[in-house]
Amino acid sequence: MQQHNDPILKVSNLKKHFPIKSSIPFKKSTQFVKAVDGVSFDLYKGETLGIVGESGCGKSTVARLINQLISPTEGVVEFKGTDLASLNTKDIRSARKSIQMVFQNPYASLDPRKTIEYLVAEPLVIHGIGDEASRKKRVIELLETVGLSAYHAKRHPHEFSGGQRQRINIARALALNPDIVVCDEPVSALDVSVQAQVINLLKDLQKEFGLTYIFISHDLNVVNYMCDRIAVMYLGKIVEIGTYKEIYENPQHPYTQALLSAIPKENPFDAKERIILSGDVPSPVNPPSGCAFHKRCRFAMEKCATMQPTLDTVTATHQVSCHLFEAIQQEVPTP
Repeated sequence: MQQHNDPILKVSNLKKHFPIKSSIPFKKSTQFVKAVDGVSFDLYKGETLGIVGESGCGKSTVARLINQLISPTEGVVEFKGTDLASLNTKDIRSARKSIQMVFQNPYASLDPRKTIEYLVAEPLVIHGIGDEASRKKRVIELLETVGLSAYHAKRHPHEFSGGQRQRINIARALALNPDIVVCDEPVSALDVSVQAQVINLLKDLQKEFGLTYIFISHDLNVVNYMCDRIAVMYLGKIVEIGTYKEIYENPQHPYTQALLSAIPKENPFDAKERIILSGDVPSPVNPPSGCAFHKRCRFAMEKCATMQPTLDTVTATHQVSCHLFEAIQQEVPTP
C-alpha cells in the first residue's frame, strides 16, 4: 500500500454527542452521550484502514458519520477535498455513490419482501442509472462477481445463508462503482469458516476494482489479516494509530497492549502474560477527566487524571495518545 500526498478521505476532530431525553416533558436535554469525541485520521486510496476497540467505543458511529447517515455535532469529513457536512441533501446523495457501506447484520440489512434482483439494483434506480435491461445485466454481473449465480436474482433473502446474504450486501455496495467501502463488522455475525471466505472475497475485490476500505471490527486476528493501518479507539477517541506491523509488534498504548494480549495464541505455553484490565468502561455520558483510560491503566500517573493526552508521533506512520509515552521520550537522552 502506497500513501499518496493527498488523502482520499480526511476526518478532522469528528464528534457526535447524542442528547439524552429528559423524563420531564419539554425540558431541554442537558446530558449527552459522547459516542465520538474528537476523532481524526486520513484515508489513502487503495488502502484498508482498520478501526478496532471494545463494543460501545464509537466505531460504528464513526462509520455512519463518514457516510453522512447521521450528522456530526462537530468536525469535518472531507472526501476528495469536499466537506460532506456542508452539502445539501441532493449533493450528499450524489456523494454517497462514492462511499458505500456493508452493514454488520446480513439478516437485517436486506428487505425480506424483495427479490435479490430488486435489492442489488436499488442503488442504480435511486441514482437513475441505466434502464431496466441494463440494470438486470448489471445485477447478474455483480452477483457473479461475488460468487453467486444469475438464477439467484429471482430469489428472496430468506432462501440464503448468512454468508450468501453478506455477498449480496457486498454486490449491492459495488453497484455504483464506489471509491470507498465502509465495512461495519461485516463478518462478526458469520461462522468462522464463512468469515474467511468473505474476507478473501473483499481482498480480491479490492485488487480487482482498486477499492479503499474502512474495516471496522473487534476481531484483531481478522484486522491483522485485512488491514494496512489500524486505529485503536477507546471511549470515542483514537488512542493509537499505525501500520499493522507497528500496532502488533510495537504497541505503545496500554489499552492496545491489553487488547493484543487477549488474542488466543496457537501455542498457549508460548503465550505472553495476559493483561487483565480492572474495572469497566466508563460511561460516555460522563467520561473521566484527563485520559479516558486512566482508571483502568496499570501505569496511570497523577498527570493522567487531570490532563488529556494528544496524539504524539512515534514514527512517521505511528501515533499514540499517552502521557506514559511522553514521559519515556523525555527520559531518552538526545544524541
